[in-house]
Amino acid sequence: MPDELPEDALRAAEALGLTPEEAFAQVRTAWGKVDTEERSRIGTAGELALLHLLAESATGRVEHVAAWSDGHGYDIHVDADQCSAHLEVKSTVRASRLTVYISRNEYETMLRDPFWELVTVRLSPGLQLRAVAVVPRDWIAEHVPSDRTTRGSWESCRLDIPPEVPIPGIPSIAPMLAATAPAALKGMATN
Repeated sequence: MPDELPEDALRAAEALGLTPEEAFAQVRTAWGKVDTEERSRIGTAGELALLHLLAESATGRVEHVAAWSDGHGYDIHVDADQCSAHLEVKSTVRASRLTVYISRNEYETMLRDPFWELVTVRLSPGLQLRAVAVVPRDWIAEHVPSDRTTRGSWESCRLDIPPEVPIPGIPSIAPMLAATAPAALKGMATN
């Protein structure tokens, strides 16, 4: 979308006398489709980084359920005597803007599963974990599209999440974390 263009691209477009919409059309023509391989690479890196941190820091069992099935509606299952968590992981390398895509299955899992959480993982350009946060369920429910008829339904949607919405760390798993758990899991960003 035109509002997703970086500031430097918008300044360049303005210098050339182009509107944001015209600049976006030019970029879209030049770049074509979304780089799904890169999106998958970043997504996988975020899931694995979080999985690794949880395996080292949480008491109980940590499973990467997405490794064997996408049907669960979440990626990581964490289970201990005190509590359980079903974590749907969305990863980004962008520090200033958070855009995630959620499937209908993930959303419907959220509606029926009280342990489901949308966890965002911010990675460095070198794919090192920098921050972890949770997007509140009520915010998600308020912003997904709604089906208008029985003849059509949404299957995935994009959510542009404002910076003030995510809650740092993963508060629901705090009782399962060892005292030595990394700062990112406790809600503190790393350098």
